[in-house]
Amino acid sequence: MSSVDSLDSLMTQLRALADQAQGVKVPDKSTTGPDDFANTLKSMVGSVNHQQSQASALQSDFSSGDKSVSLSQVMVASQKADLSFQTMLQVRNKLVSAYQDIMNIQA
Repeated sequence: MSSVDSLDSLMTQLRALADQAQGVKVPDKSTTGPDDFANTLKSMVGSVNHQQSQASALQSDFSSGDKSVSLSQVMVASQKADLSFQTMLQVRNKLVSAYQDIMNIQA
């Protein structure tokens, strides 16, 4: 298997994982491309940002004494936000590693 084939395989796996994390139906392989991957990453970052904002809002509401917000809601939202951030960080690390491998091939 060549380096290009393994990189293509990695990119396909990353797309599938990103779509799975977003709860999006995995598109046909023939329709995926650089724009689709960029949009998926952008969507993923937006989702992580939204989850962190939601967790922050719940924390603020709870600390201000809002009776409609329970501690368990705050903790679950915080853990979801942390988990989605960690997932995004690992995807970024894999992308950086793949980029470095490509740069080493060209050198």
